[in-house]
Amino acid sequence: MIKQPWILKRASEELDIVVGRDRLVQESDLKDLNYVKACARESFRLHPVSPFNVPHVSTEDATVGGYFIPKGSHVLLSRPGLGHNPRIWKEPLRFKPERHLNSDGSEVVLTDSKLRMLSFSTGMRGCAGVLLGSTMTTMLLARLIHGFTWNAPPDVPIDLTESESNLLLAKPLPALAKLQLSEHVYQQLGN
Repeated sequence: MIKQPWILKRASEELDIVVGRDRLVQESDLKDLNYVKACARESFRLHPVSPFNVPHVSTEDATVGGYFIPKGSHVLLSRPGLGHNPRIWKEPLRFKPERHLNSDGSEVVLTDSKLRMLSFSTGMRGCAGVLLGSTMTTMLLARLIHGFTWNAPPDVPIDLTESESNLLLAKPLPALAKLQLSEHVYQQLGN
């Protein structure tokens, strides 16, 4: 988002409209923060926390997408493979939160039941913490965007290359944060 300041600006404007500058974002605000939730979903899609889901074992012979999977086979889903699939996503490596907004303006949900992306394990043994994890991540994102104006340092390149050993960034992300809420909001945090 720091490389696309118009996205940060739009998310910040949504937060100003819904929350204002005199209090912190609350969980009850999330239902009205569709663009911020779309940013969180796009982050989950583009940069999953881990590359694969928990392994599953097929209970019977099956054919999926033209591939035969014998009973007893270990099955793994590639999270980046789903989230970066050009047959599903236009410009799959570009950060575009708008792709998650509903044309009718209805609420953006944080999970994807259509399996076009996979942030948390799904199915019968799906992640029990999916709602908690996605809500906490979105709250953190909302509070960071709401509480600060973010900029890239001048003359410092932003390198979003991921590490070869995990899905974290290979190099630290330089960013400048400037307070933007009313002073009393920050003072309350210290109490």
